[in-house]
Amino acid sequence: MGETHEVFKAYDIRGTVPDQLDADMCRAIGSAFARFSGAQKVLVARDMRPSGVELSAAFSDGVRAEGVTVCDLGLASTDLLYFAAGKLDAPGAMFTASHNPAQYNGIKLCLAGARPIGRDTGLTKIESMTDAQLKDPRSSTDVGGAGEASPSTNASIEEIDMLDDYADHVRSFIDVSVLRPLGVVADTANGMGGLVVPRVMDSLPFDLTVLFPEIDGTFPNHPADPIQPENLVDLKRAVLDSHADIGLAFDGDADRVFLIDERGEPVSGSLTTALVAASMLRKHPGETILYNLICSHCVREVIQEGGGSGIRTRVGHSFIKDEMARTGAVFGGEHSGHYYFRDNYRADSGLIAALIVLELLSLSDQPLSSLLAPYDRYADSGEVNTQVFDPSGVVDAVAEFEAERGSIVDLLDGLTVEHDGWWYNLRPSNTEPLLRLNVEARTKAECDSRVEEVLELVSRFS
Repeated sequence: MGETHEVFKAYDIRGTVPDQLDADMCRAIGSAFARFSGAQKVLVARDMRPSGVELSAAFSDGVRAEGVTVCDLGLASTDLLYFAAGKLDAPGAMFTASHNPAQYNGIKLCLAGARPIGRDTGLTKIESMTDAQLKDPRSSTDVGGAGEASPSTNASIEEIDMLDDYADHVRSFIDVSVLRPLGVVADTANGMGGLVVPRVMDSLPFDLTVLFPEIDGTFPNHPADPIQPENLVDLKRAVLDSHADIGLAFDGDADRVFLIDERGEPVSGSLTTALVAASMLRKHPGETILYNLICSHCVREVIQEGGGSGIRTRVGHSFIKDEMARTGAVFGGEHSGHYYFRDNYRADSGLIAALIVLELLSLSDQPLSSLLAPYDRYADSGEVNTQVFDPSGVVDAVAEFEAERGSIVDLLDGLTVEHDGWWYNLRPSNTEPLLRLNVEARTKAECDSRVEEVLELVSRFS
């Protein structure tokens, strides 16, 4: 078993099994979470990773040891767990490592109503309570717990099935009557999309093909990480071969989606955010839209052009969900493929975003590439990662250099610098000794040149 500091990240819990994360730690986390939430019941779900069976069972034992009922959702996507936490008004734990390889697992936690838990909203406290439980299993009695981490005779475990309710909820975001028989290819990469995508779409008039629908946490075909271009090869080929209207690439826990247009070209998360934002503003005029600070400038422009109010946020689901609660924003998007909806308990759902795009395609006589063309205004670098010894120190040094030369500097999340016709964001990774660089410019040539310029600065101050 590893140390808790190895697996408690900024937004969730994640590590390799069993050297960093094992059943004993998950049992202690379950006990801590039950006490932290103060709830009478806790929802538990897992993705397809083989280790999830043992780890989620141990977590459930820890919850029940505190006299708290476990509602077991079984296999689920992360957005299904969030939906259940909202619908049933109960805290939840989703066992997943998202897009990470098979040897990883982790836990995404939320409070009742699908309210997020991050470092600033409880994860640090849960880590501390977990440490205390691991050092002395009897410590839970100090706060009214059940002592030794074995299931309480007063706490039960109930199996519940929310899949059909979830599918109805996802479809409620669109007008099903306007849909037409589009050709849709979904690559679920042996992940949880293989469970939820067919259930949501089988009743809709699409010609749906699902690639790698078999749920298999060893990922025998390719990693469930659609942000990496090499993992989109099969989907691109299938879209072109079948003359499909759109391709959908889901990650392992199926809460993120990336689009492929009819030409087999990938669509950035920023362009998808802009497209969905424009649609949401037509349905909800004048509303607030959130976008994280590495989204393309086209997103804020589209929000302004649509008569909405745009708010720029930090990167990460807990920050966006908190801001959505504070502002009442109807929608929020991230460049990384996360899309948040107020009427989805402010949680993210790739499938809801996908259906909104399919509704737009159904209402249009244009292909997806043409629908996106008005928003494709800039060239971006994608995320460029550089390993450095002291990421935060390098960011500070680059920020000082930029301020001294009169640049427009913003420190909301890492360092964002605005120049004439281009900008960049430089952020330390939350989990690795890496700097993450995103650059946007007017042309690809200029973008490539500016990437080299910023990387030279990083090298100079490393």
